[in-house]
Amino acid sequence: MKLEVRVPTLSDSVASGTLLPWRKQVGETVARDETLVDLETDKVILEIPAPASGTLVELRREEGAVVKADEVVAVIETGEGAAAGTPAVKPGLEKMPVEARTTPSPFPQGIPSLRDIRGEGEKAAPNSYASAGAAIPPPPQPSPLKGEGAKVMPAPMAAPPSPQPSPRTGEGANVGLRPPTAIKREPMSRLRQRVAERLVAAQHTAAMLTTFNEVNMQPVNELRQRFKAEFEVKHGVKLGYMSFFVRAVCQAMRQFPVVNAAIDGSDIVWHDDVDIGIAISSPRGLVVPILRRAQTLSSAGIEAAIVEFARRARDSKLTLEDLSGGSFSITNGGVFGSLLSTPILNPPQSAILGMHTIQERPVAENGQVVIRPMMYLALTYDHRLIDGRDAVQFLVAVKAALEAPESLLQEN
Repeated sequence: MKLEVRVPTLSDSVASGTLLPWRKQVGETVARDETLVDLETDKVILEIPAPASGTLVELRREEGAVVKADEVVAVIETGEGAAAGTPAVKPGLEKMPVEARTTPSPFPQGIPSLRDIRGEGEKAAPNSYASAGAAIPPPPQPSPLKGEGAKVMPAPMAAPPSPQPSPRTGEGANVGLRPPTAIKREPMSRLRQRVAERLVAAQHTAAMLTTFNEVNMQPVNELRQRFKAEFEVKHGVKLGYMSFFVRAVCQAMRQFPVVNAAIDGSDIVWHDDVDIGIAISSPRGLVVPILRRAQTLSSAGIEAAIVEFARRARDSKLTLEDLSGGSFSITNGGVFGSLLSTPILNPPQSAILGMHTIQERPVAENGQVVIRPMMYLALTYDHRLIDGRDAVQFLVAVKAALEAPESLLQEN
């Protein structure tokens, strides 16, 4: 019995996907739920599994094809009739005689190739006319003089063409001795296309402004050093920086809920829950899974969720649900060494917090110059909704929470 392999149901925000290279080919046996091909969407990569065990007998859509939900992409033969399939023939070739499907020789019949002339494995001499592409000189011709004693003079050899000056490099350039610069062209992934569209849309639709501050990370460092061993034993996860920042943001939003709001047409949408997108670098590019109801999570819950997000992003196992929604975002360019940047909004969100690298710098404390581990913070916000006063005070509240972090480590 033949079974059709169909594209799984997609979310409302994803209309189609692109087929990646097939993992199985026509004629190969497959097991039930074995992945046949991956489907790349705007947000995640989905697996298309075999609906039953059998033999793959037909591929309806090729690698790179754009397909929609419930579209048939392959056919599997199940049961006793699941014999090895016949490899597919390229369109247009199935009606041609077999001998005509072979690649024609570049030489007319009866004319030997250079391999035949030189012998198997023999290489042309360096700088020879054959290797340089110049015309092979003609054989010697008899002299036009008649009579006895006339000498036969060989025809002069044609001089190889001299290099011409390059119009790009001018006189005297070493032209013709090196190939043109090689370039490579490849299509953008659907994820990269979607990211590009959203970033351009954010630039065009939001009135983005960025405010900056800096935070002394010494209190957080001391707290982590004091409790990291106990924390890891108790919760099975390391105590990182992100849980402090997530809880500081949630604390500051109690005072400034407008930072967690969004614009929808002429309406303001207020969110009761703080759903924070955590920007994570993956092999496919930047992804932003959502930490839902972050205001209810403990430090251990936050750290465990972020570790799991990173693992699934690395293995391309994030789901559409993981990436949908969100009312605020945090991005950490500091892991790559960024000292200062202006993060860009993730629409329809109205604000995003940028973390940066921790760097020891001289600062003034109580009239004395001391060295402290400092981090610049950047808050980009939509000025259509968030006033500068609220944005600045929100960032000051985040800074204050991080410089007195004992409450951030307490369980909810």
